Amino acid sequence: MVIAYSGGLDSTFLLKFAVDTLGRNNVLAVTAHSETYPESEYKEAKSLARSIGARHVTIDTEELKVKEFRSNPVNRCYYCKKELFGKLASLARENGKNFVLDGTNFDDLKDIRYGRKAAAEFDVRSPLLEAKIGKSDIRKASKALGLSTHDKPSFACLASRIPFGSEIDTDGLRRVDRAEELLRSLGFRQFRVRIHGDIARIELLKPGFGKAIAKSDMIIKKFKRLGFIYITLDMAGYRTGSMHETAIDKI
Repeated sequence: MVIAYSGGLDSTFLLKFAVDTLGRNNVLAVTAHSETYPESEYKEAKSLARSIGARHVTIDTEELKVKEFRSNPVNRCYYCKKELFGKLASLARENGKNFVLDGTNFDDLKDIRYGRKAAAEFDVRSPLLEAKIGKSDIRKASKALGLSTHDKPSFACLASRIPFGSEIDTDGLRRVDRAEELLRSLGFRQFRVRIHGDIARIELLKPGFGKAIAKSDMIIKKFKRLGFIYITLDMAGYRTGSMHETAIDKI
């Protein structure tokens, strides 16, 4: 099998289980490298794959060359996953692998997942979803297996920080990446920096609000260097899929 491997909680657990069950030679982990994912996540994925003992390769995906993705419609993820799964399917055929797998889990059904349509088109299997295994079970099992990702925060591609209808470009993705790297360096773990033109909207878990206020002078100074004029703290706190709140009438 070929596994779409991001280095996150779900795909790391899936890769570890697959290698342990089927053997190293029957599993190929594939990480997509593009502007939509931070370099730090890419490097971590490579390191984790080595620690598991998996065969691992990198492919370049070119979402920004797909005009439907770049224009950032509500179903943007469909075009992203279509680019990814198309290349993984070709790689599987070239390497004599029977299946392409991804790390979608049962809890992911609670959110809007346009990428599932692309998965169906390329016959991508999602074992964690099929077995009805949710996030908490994956964390417990990952800890039992000694995986460092057992408490890794959830992550989504950088394009999810840009409002639907606003064009996705390299500059916007770069600004998000650098802004989030700053927050990460300050010790924040679960967060998002959503951008609305020259406004940066920071989503944090509410217990981190006090720390953000205490560090606000530094955050403001460095965010302004990235081109943001206004830096705001979202009082609703961190939540997945918050950009869908502005597009509910389009879904």
